[in-house]
Amino acid sequence: MTSNQPKLDAVIVGAGFSGLYMLHCLRKAGFSTRVFEAGDNVGGTWYWNRYPGARCDVESIYYNYTFSEELLEEWTWSSKYAEQPEILSYINFVADRLDLRRDIQFSTRVSSAKYDEDKKFWIVELNDGQTVSARYFITAVGCLSASNIPKIKGLENFKGEWYHTGQWPHEKVEFIGKKVGIIGTGSSGIQAIPVIAEEAEHLTVFQRTPQYSTPARNHPLDPDLIQQVRENYSEIKTNIRHSLTGMPVMPRDRSVFDDTPEERQRSFEAAWEKGGLMHLNYTYNDLSITPEANEMVAEFIRSKIRQVVKNPETAEKLMPNFFYGTKRPIIDTNYFETYNRENVSLVDVKKAPIEEITPTGLRNAESEYELDMIVFATGFDAMTGPLFKMDIRGKGGVSLKEKWADGAHTRTYLGIATAGFPNMFMLTGPESPSVLSNMMVSIEQHVEWVSDCINYMRDNGKVVIEANEDAENTWSKTCREIADATLFTKTESWYMGANIEGKARGFQIYLGGVGPYRQICDDVAGNGYEGFTLIASEEPVLEG
Repeated sequence: MTSNQPKLDAVIVGAGFSGLYMLHCLRKAGFSTRVFEAGDNVGGTWYWNRYPGARCDVESIYYNYTFSEELLEEWTWSSKYAEQPEILSYINFVADRLDLRRDIQFSTRVSSAKYDEDKKFWIVELNDGQTVSARYFITAVGCLSASNIPKIKGLENFKGEWYHTGQWPHEKVEFIGKKVGIIGTGSSGIQAIPVIAEEAEHLTVFQRTPQYSTPARNHPLDPDLIQQVRENYSEIKTNIRHSLTGMPVMPRDRSVFDDTPEERQRSFEAAWEKGGLMHLNYTYNDLSITPEANEMVAEFIRSKIRQVVKNPETAEKLMPNFFYGTKRPIIDTNYFETYNRENVSLVDVKKAPIEEITPTGLRNAESEYELDMIVFATGFDAMTGPLFKMDIRGKGGVSLKEKWADGAHTRTYLGIATAGFPNMFMLTGPESPSVLSNMMVSIEQHVEWVSDCINYMRDNGKVVIEANEDAENTWSKTCREIADATLFTKTESWYMGANIEGKARGFQIYLGGVGPYRQICDDVAGNGYEGFTLIASEEPVLEG
């Protein structure tokens, strides 16, 4: 039987970057806290995504915690864009340095979390049948952690090896001497394809949607740059926290139509040579708003593909035709160059869909392909998928999945909370900046806001905080209006839920920018948690 008092102040689900920092903040404030993690170690997305070529697309000097000068001084990144093993080493370093493991229970999944309205706390059931109660239930499950394995007929009969990039084995996968097929050319596919091609006897890429990708221009970090960053990190921290994307790059206050064709070409070329995630996106301020402006940068990238890929027929298959930047921006190392290799072939499965996986390979509408191995680089059920893997039930026994049946884009407040689910906080949840920002900056902002909120609750004798429906509806409307003013909602993407069969369509991210979002959240807290209802144990309801 459950007592009238919870065993813990907070349960956190997930031991990635957000879960670790949340644990650190709450434990430092004196709250009893426990983290439950499905994996057997810390790392979150960087624990599971071990596929060949996995690398962060945010510059490493900005992809780390900023709350601790000691961590900053004691860790040095090796290159501009860190590889998965190095990022995982960093996360382990932080967990050890802050002594976090003693409050983490590994190899444990949260099966369900149900809010007890009478006792005003959460009952959390684990996959081993145990239950634990907590005042606050905090999800730190990540936005991209529910792997999407497409339902293709015959997979269970395949006699070879098959893997998903988001559930990669810990041991090395051998490609040498094998005929490998990779399905999907999103970010993980584009990172993995050049690496696999170097080892495999033959690699067949099954592409549904061609992608815009720009060169990373990765290189070892200069020790002088590292020292310069350390010396100026206070200023850098302020800049990235108040920027649009959590990186110290701002779009030029200039339209593509302000320049001559020659000037535009020079701007695009300069950004292409710099490489990286944001330089091309930020050459002009109307690329994500005006179709004609977007077409100019899109055609520039297509021209680069034509220059790099020697076979005109293959180059034509690689030509994207959606609005540039409205699917996840991708950076690569030798992706398009890989199609010049004799052991690589490209199959257009939009033209000739995959029909079946056979015991010895794969068959589409035009041909059959003999394969020893299949790699699914088919992405994730983003944003809501990780939350739906748990049976989360709020007031009246209503499940989160039921509430969001028409799409999460209609039902959150600040992307942090949702009406009907008291004392539940979502770190980088739907309708926050999350995946369209430097996740480290967004994670820190969310964690610090939630930590401050829980401190406020304790200091003011409150035991329940719940988002109001009116505030939720207003926030969701704001998110939709901002997104609809851009080209993002004009493209079928995983941002819209379009990659998952049967999933409700809707843009699930706040597009107003990291800095403005931070200010909104600060204002909500400064106004006594405006838009939330706060309840003391024996006091009348106080509405913010």
